[in-house]
Amino acid sequence: MAHILSAVSGDQTDVVPITRALLSVSDKSSLIPLATFLHSKNVHLLSTGGTAKAIRDAGIPVQDVSEYTGSEECLDGRVKTLHPKIHGGLLGVRGNAKHEEDMKKNDIGKIDMTILNLYPFESTVNGGAGFEQCIENIDIGGPSMLRSTAKNHAFTTIVTSPDQYQEVMDCMEKNGGTTLELRKRFAARAFALSARYDGMIANWFGEQLEKAGGEKGSSVVTRVYEPEFNLKYGCNPHQKPAGILSPLNKKLPFTVLNGTPGYINLLDAANAYLLVKELRQATNLAAASSFKHVSPAGAAVAVPLTDVECAAYEITPDAASKLTPSALAYLRARNADPMCSFGDYAAVSDVVDEDTALILKKEVSDGIVAPGYTPEALEILKAKKGGKFIVLEATPDFIPDEVEYREVYGMTFAQKRNDVIITAEHMTKNVVTKGGVSSLTDAAIRDMIVASICVKYTQSNSVGFAKDGMMVGVGAGQQSRVDCVKLAGRKVKIWYLRQHPKVLGLKFKEGVKRQDRVNARVRYIEGDFTPEERTRWEAQFEVVPEALSEEEKDEFMKHATGVTISSDAFFPFRDSIDHASKVGVSYVAQPGGSVQDGQVTACCDDYGMIMSFTDVRLFHH
Repeated sequence: MAHILSAVSGDQTDVVPITRALLSVSDKSSLIPLATFLHSKNVHLLSTGGTAKAIRDAGIPVQDVSEYTGSEECLDGRVKTLHPKIHGGLLGVRGNAKHEEDMKKNDIGKIDMTILNLYPFESTVNGGAGFEQCIENIDIGGPSMLRSTAKNHAFTTIVTSPDQYQEVMDCMEKNGGTTLELRKRFAARAFALSARYDGMIANWFGEQLEKAGGEKGSSVVTRVYEPEFNLKYGCNPHQKPAGILSPLNKKLPFTVLNGTPGYINLLDAANAYLLVKELRQATNLAAASSFKHVSPAGAAVAVPLTDVECAAYEITPDAASKLTPSALAYLRARNADPMCSFGDYAAVSDVVDEDTALILKKEVSDGIVAPGYTPEALEILKAKKGGKFIVLEATPDFIPDEVEYREVYGMTFAQKRNDVIITAEHMTKNVVTKGGVSSLTDAAIRDMIVASICVKYTQSNSVGFAKDGMMVGVGAGQQSRVDCVKLAGRKVKIWYLRQHPKVLGLKFKEGVKRQDRVNARVRYIEGDFTPEERTRWEAQFEVVPEALSEEEKDEFMKHATGVTISSDAFFPFRDSIDHASKVGVSYVAQPGGSVQDGQVTACCDDYGMIMSFTDVRLFHH
């Protein structure tokens, strides 16, 4: 059993004056203002190499570590600070008689503060450097000083990032030194930085061994997270504590501009934004999505509205023709399934303008994520929900890690991120039905892309129906694929029937709210009222509407055509295609790979549908 050391006691103090500081940084941003401040407080500055030169060039007195220790740097700079006068000065316990005696005997002065960054190992690796150069950029002296200073935080202050400089200066200015609370906090951050740094090296070393023929996945993985902000709770109110963390020294993908996002809000935002970002990339059209519980209720790209759609979506043709692309995309996304979009989380691929904000203003929605906002749009959105509307701005050029991790019931799952980008090539390379690729129109290819990217971010099993650049039915999270088709197909039928003349002609009483009108139209189409429900439903109208009969619905649906269905995995039987034929499906996109592919292809041919095998499964959990 390892020997456990006893605690070493010394003077207990809160504020420690800073008399000597050691500075050795690779990131020299804000270095000179800090060095200037320390010099103004009569702090003796020690430094090495490029840091010492930068301080000296600024006219600030600084002593080289080699002069202080009496030992020159050696071994190509590998040994600079690994010396008893450095580590003794950092580790000596103030007020401990034995330590004070040892320091005096060995001419070791106290060093009260260390300001350092570690060698840029990560950027060296990411820059494509060779094995030997990466090895040379493994910092030894830095982590050693970091750990010595952090261990002795009762008396010494470790500063590891320029974002801490101002707090250090403010604390010294106010208190005449650093407080124990600050030193503890900075020490905790330093140990986390050290853990991440060593973990990064260990991960990289393991990858090199795998490349050299070692067993895949056999190396230890170390991940260090930094708390960003607390959440009110997790999925449910009893799931506390909850919070958002980021990998140490990495940015979050979003910045909160307004409101207080919740756990599910942020899950929605992440998936919704990825969806619209990929739609924008694949179609070169502005895109929007409407999310609820980590699946899209709707998604769309900016395609002009027909007059009938305008009537169904409660916008005049003239107003619709003047909408910006972002506003048009969100109007379509929201109207795919406006009942399910109630209280949605929105995402837009382009900068949100005033038109888009005004559409959101009149809808019941929790928040939005976008790459940016015009000042006018931001003011409108900030005022929504009494100032509680959540506005997130996407971090420009954010690149997520290639491998993603998730913890469930004591297990950590790791997988390569699903970074496949669905393009037109997926839809045209393997058209298996009669007529071949020449049967596909540009609009059909666009809708295949829209539907496929949508199901990529829908809880599996999933299918999605698209028409005219928008989703018109999403079936999520069913164990049976045909049940997905039936669920989404019912939504497609409702979307179509919202354009029926009798639905468009419903006469609501003045004062009936927008969402109540949406819900009333859907219930009119469904028609399966209880007596109590019917009484309350009829009270919303100036004149009680005549029922929409099943015969009228069927007759109207006979004209449905040009719809695309996409599935996140293969259709195992023809039953899904049989059902899809009832709601106007003309085009099918699916991965293929079932033993029943031949039967499903023949079924598509029977109905005159065009089917593409994408060869890409898109399960999402």
